[in-house]
Amino acid sequence: MLFLKKTDLSVPIQRLACYSFYMSTSSGPLYKAPFGSITVITGCMFSGKTEELIKRIKRHLLQKHSYQIFKPTLDTRYGFSDLVVSHNQQKLPAISIDDPKEILVQLKKSVNVVGIDEAQFFSEDVISVMNELTENGIDVVASGLDTDWQGRPFHPMPLILANADYIHKLYAVCSVCGSDATRTQRLVSSNKTVLVGAGEVYQARCRTHFDPFQKDKKDLILKPVVI
Repeated sequence: MLFLKKTDLSVPIQRLACYSFYMSTSSGPLYKAPFGSITVITGCMFSGKTEELIKRIKRHLLQKHSYQIFKPTLDTRYGFSDLVVSHNQQKLPAISIDDPKEILVQLKKSVNVVGIDEAQFFSEDVISVMNELTENGIDVVASGLDTDWQGRPFHPMPLILANADYIHKLYAVCSVCGSDATRTQRLVSSNKTVLVGAGEVYQARCRTHFDPFQKDKKDLILKPVVI
């Protein structure tokens, strides 16, 4: 006998169409409804990661999907705790959390897609949370820095990227020469791994002009180019 596994009528018909049928047998179903997917947007600062996340969430809205966005509490840039904000001031409502497990607690039953901004600031638990969401048919769109101010992998982003179904690497514009930028240059004196800030603290740099310990003082200090 064939039957549709997903029976929650609150799910928009566009999503219902994506669920496969089960064939029941004495040993259980032969076919499994498809999981959601994990899309990760990454790159250096000022590469447009949050802007791309907002763009993708808005596309889901056009498809009549319900969404929630979560971001780390420590991200207080631009003065909004209840909004995710890109450098070019695009905004969407968001929920600030400390622990990624709070996503599962605060998740609404009608949600089809979950956005996670600044994923590098969360613990490794964010990976198991993402997987649990996809196992329930929910798509995840996450954004985060791939490297820190020293050019090293920004933990836990390497694990998040390895767990992703789709990865989109974005590039900024080097503040010194205008070429593609893949690094985040810290402009202030601090050895903290996490130092929240925007254009007053960081610049996008290419590999040539990336100087994490600012040994070369001849580099021009220009305003970051936001794309």
